[in-house]
Amino acid sequence: MKKFFIYCFAAAMMAAVIPGCSGKKPAEPVPPEEEKPEEPEKPDKPEKPGNYEELVNNDYGIDVPAMEDYFAAVLAGRKAEYADPKIVEATDLKGVAQLVWDVWKIANAEFDEDKLPSLRAIDHSETAPVSGTWKLGSENMKFFYGYKGSKPRDGYPLFLDLHGSGDNQEEFDVTYQWAYYFDDAPSVYFIPRSPQGGTGCRWYQPTRQQAWERLFRQAFISGDIDPNRIYIFGISEGAYGSQRLASFYADYIAGAGPIAGGEQMFYAPPENCASIAFCLQTGEKDTWYGRKLLTQRAKEQFDSLQTAHPGYYVHKIDLQPDYDHWCDYEVTTPWLKDFTRHPHPKYVYWENLSLGNVNDESAAFRDGFYNLYVKERSTDDSDEFVRSCYEMNIEGNTVNLNVNVVTVQPGNYVTQVESDGQWQMNIGETKTYVPATKGRLVVYLNDELVDLSKPVSIVVNGKEKFNNTLTLTLKDIVTSCAEYFDPERLFPASIEITVE
Repeated sequence: MKKFFIYCFAAAMMAAVIPGCSGKKPAEPVPPEEEKPEEPEKPDKPEKPGNYEELVNNDYGIDVPAMEDYFAAVLAGRKAEYADPKIVEATDLKGVAQLVWDVWKIANAEFDEDKLPSLRAIDHSETAPVSGTWKLGSENMKFFYGYKGSKPRDGYPLFLDLHGSGDNQEEFDVTYQWAYYFDDAPSVYFIPRSPQGGTGCRWYQPTRQQAWERLFRQAFISGDIDPNRIYIFGISEGAYGSQRLASFYADYIAGAGPIAGGEQMFYAPPENCASIAFCLQTGEKDTWYGRKLLTQRAKEQFDSLQTAHPGYYVHKIDLQPDYDHWCDYEVTTPWLKDFTRHPHPKYVYWENLSLGNVNDESAAFRDGFYNLYVKERSTDDSDEFVRSCYEMNIEGNTVNLNVNVVTVQPGNYVTQVESDGQWQMNIGETKTYVPATKGRLVVYLNDELVDLSKPVSIVVNGKEKFNNTLTLTLKDIVTSCAEYFDPERLFPASIEITVE
C-alpha cells in the first residue's frame, strides 16, 4: 500500500512549480469544472445557550448585549470600537476573560457563515470524503475534516494538510490516504482541495488566508481542538505553502512541516519562526527548482538563529540520502506532534511581509503577531521587499522593542539545467536594517509576559516611551479577543506606541 501511495504522488506531483522560477513557461492549467453546489437552507438563528441569562446578569456589571453587538460587527467586517471604560481588578481577570470568551462564542454561533462540520472518522477509502465546502471569493473549496483516535482531555491536535499542485482531485484523494497512514493519532486533519490544480494551486493568497483564519477561529471555539497544538504541513506545492504560512501565522501554530519543498527564504523569513517547531524534509537528489539548495540554505539560517537565541528556533531540517522528490513522508507529523505552542514568548521577531500577488489576488498583510498589533506600518508598502520589522525582547518588566525598516535583497542566482531547458533560481538574500521613523503599534501585555502589579517600562529603539503601572481594562480584553480570536490571547493591558 505504501508503494501505491508513493506512485500516486509521483504521478500527481510532476507538474509542481514554484513562483519566481524563470525559464520555460509552465503549461496552462486546465480550468476546473464549474461547481454549482446546492444552496443550503438558511438555518434558524441559534438559541442562546442555557447560561445566557447568567452571563447577562454577571457579577462584574458588564453589558453583555453591547459586547455581542461589537463582536457581531467585527465578524461582519464592519468598523466598530468597543469603548467600555470599565477597569478590571486583578482578582477578577480570570472570570472576566472567561465571560468575554463565552460571549465571543455566542457571537460566532450567531454569525451567518459556513461552519466547521462535525468530525468524521478517517478511514481507508481511496476517495476522499467531502466534509464541506467553503466559498473563497468566486471559487469553492471542498475539504475533509476528520479524526483518528480518541479525543485527548485538552482536545485533538489539528493538522492543516496542504496537497501538491497536480490534478486537484487526485491530490486531494492521495493526501487523504496518507492522512490515514501517518503515525500521529490521536489527531484531526483539515485537508482542503484547491479550487484549481497546476499553477492555480497556491495556498498563501488572500482568499486562502481568509480560509485558514476561519479554520483557526472556529477550531478555537469548537471544543474539539487543543488551541496550542495546531500544525501546518504539506508535500511539494503544499510544502511551499506551509513554509510561507509558517512565517505568516507562527503565532497561531505549534509547528510546520514542509515536505519535498524548499522555499525561497525572502518569501518565508525564518526569523519569524522563533517559537515554533520547524521540520523540513527534502530528498538530497531533489534538485528541481533549487529544492536541495534552498533546504541547505534553510538549515544554515535556522542553525545560526538557534545559536543566537538559545531555546528558540527548534528545527529538524534534513536532506534525506538517496531520495529525490518522492522522499520519506513519514518523518514529519510524528515529530511535530510532540510540540505545543508558546502563545506568550518573551522574544518575538516579526518581519511583516505580505503574501499574495498571485492568481489575480493582491498581496495582504497581517495586523497582529503574538502580543503586537500594528495600527500603522512603518513603510508605505510600495515594495514587497521593504518591510516593517519588529523585534521584542522582554527582560523582567522591561519591554525592549526595536522597530526597523528592513530591505530584503534577493541574490545569489544559481543556474540549473533541466531536461526541458535552463532556468535560474534565487537561492540567497541579504537584509539591511534602518530604524523606523514612523508607525504606530499596540503592545498587549498579561501576567505571562510581565508582572502587572509593578511598573512596566517600554523602550523603543533605545528610548524609553513608557514607565508606569498598567491599568487593567475590559476594553483591552474584548478588543484583543476580537483582533486575535484566540483563547490564549485575551490581554488585560496595553500600551500604544508611536514610532518617531
